[in-house]
Amino acid sequence: MTDVSAQASEGLAAFAAATMPAFVERIPAMPARLLGRLAVPEEAGSHSVGAHRFDHSAGGEPECVTALRALGPLPVERLLGALELVVGGHDWSCAPDLVAGLLRPPDAQYVWMAAGGHDSEATSATALLHRLRPGLADRTVALVRELAAHPVIAPLLAVKPAATDEPSIAAEHGAAHLGLAVAVAGAVVHQAAPPVIVDRAAATVGLGVGAAVLLLRDALMPPAYAAALLARIRAEYLLPRHMSGTVTVAEHRFGLAEHELPEQADFAGNGMVAVADGGIVVRTGVAAGMVRVELAVLAEAPDELESGWEEIVEVSWRAAEGRASVMAPDGTGSRGLRRQTPPWPGEYRTRVHARGRDDLDAELESYKLVVWGAPAAPEIAYKLTDQLGHRLRGDPEPARPPEHAYRWIRRSSLSQAATVTVVTGATVEQALRAFGADPDQPESVDDIQRDLSLRRAIDPWITVLDGGDAVLVVEDNGFRGTDAAVLRNASAGGRAASMFWNVNAVTRLSFAEAGQLLAAFEPWGRDEYPPEVAAALAGIDFAELGDRSEKGLVAVARFTGRGITAADLNRIRADGIGYRITG
Repeated sequence: MTDVSAQASEGLAAFAAATMPAFVERIPAMPARLLGRLAVPEEAGSHSVGAHRFDHSAGGEPECVTALRALGPLPVERLLGALELVVGGHDWSCAPDLVAGLLRPPDAQYVWMAAGGHDSEATSATALLHRLRPGLADRTVALVRELAAHPVIAPLLAVKPAATDEPSIAAEHGAAHLGLAVAVAGAVVHQAAPPVIVDRAAATVGLGVGAAVLLLRDALMPPAYAAALLARIRAEYLLPRHMSGTVTVAEHRFGLAEHELPEQADFAGNGMVAVADGGIVVRTGVAAGMVRVELAVLAEAPDELESGWEEIVEVSWRAAEGRASVMAPDGTGSRGLRRQTPPWPGEYRTRVHARGRDDLDAELESYKLVVWGAPAAPEIAYKLTDQLGHRLRGDPEPARPPEHAYRWIRRSSLSQAATVTVVTGATVEQALRAFGADPDQPESVDDIQRDLSLRRAIDPWITVLDGGDAVLVVEDNGFRGTDAAVLRNASAGGRAASMFWNVNAVTRLSFAEAGQLLAAFEPWGRDEYPPEVAAALAGIDFAELGDRSEKGLVAVARFTGRGITAADLNRIRADGIGYRITG
């Protein structure tokens, strides 16, 4: 409650009721809608701005000034431009006394400092008014809140029946409350009689907007708003929709649901997905943490089955309302993954794709959910290959695919671009010379990288490791090992094979023996190769998306009898020795 007397409150209600219409009719629709949607949760629709809370600043700034600043300068400036003349020309002398006992003379030592250039004129004037008249902003907010419930004012804040669509309801709701707040703010500013350094019209609008933000933030939306918002969301909903983000996993679970996830779910059937009320629950490999999720909402079933996934299961579920969200067990989730399924009830199919659920692949774990409307149908398990799924179904675990042994590459310094070459039948010195490097000119890797950085150069250089039965040549973001002449020279006494990849998904797999290049190609599909190469490629499906670099390293290891390991790369990094390619 304010310190204003009951008589003054009644007088203020009559004054505001008579004053509000002059402001309401001049408030532009766009900022009015912005204000009118303040109490709508962000997840309710793309047109809402969310029920924000505004923290006090460290300098003791009133909440209404903080709220005004958080609204941003553009809507505040537009409102000032629309209301400035009518506020400046209005007769404020009829209002009852609202500031009695509140005002005190300005501090003689007060030094005014202009607000930063990012604030609107109205925000700066309101902040300055607070410095000169402490307590005035809080008094205004209290008066506006109190008056909004007054029987004379409450009917004036109600949206008229003629407003039936969401934008109209939001605009009327926002404009009416702002008109009330400006009426009260104008009377308070007039009675406070601030010095000429305060623009009274700007301070009135700023103080009114700030008070309206706080009032509307907590106000109930008009009764017709929920239905109007849903109608607009449905009218504007388009397919297909594609989005991605991260979701928090807890107790090996996340889900796609309209509301909350169930506390228990049975994954024994397919090892990955359980159907729940209004959605599905997905069993993850990681017990807790974050996983990457893609979500696609389509008008009909996908034409083809996507490759590159280790588990693919499709299930049916029923939406009671629609607008399901990808969420954590506690209901939280990325904003871009919330309320994305169709905004109406019905039967839906969801195809769940997963990779990286096994223990050694946790850092690669990710999912894709594809949703479309379709009659209920039996569950389909398209692909069941990971070890976790087999354990959950009670089946014997399959052997780990050989390419998975090289997934550590994605977590290493070679993840973006590199060439790994394995040479047999050669010494380290011979391998270096085959690459055009001088064995007698080793340098610190740090020195090489520093020199190239200073010169902004991309001169080639390599690192090597004597693996006993083979020499490993590693190029960080280099591709010398793909050169035909290099491979012929390197393989003069045995074999050489290399795998190259870069950030643009360009790859090259090469094989040489006894000084002859046998094959060099982009590993995509199936072709005819010499018997020695065909043996190294046997059973490796490069047409299946995913793990292409890793599959290439499997082929290199088969052909040469030696693969690279994480321990090998660690030894190379620990040695810290590189060789520039000069030949």
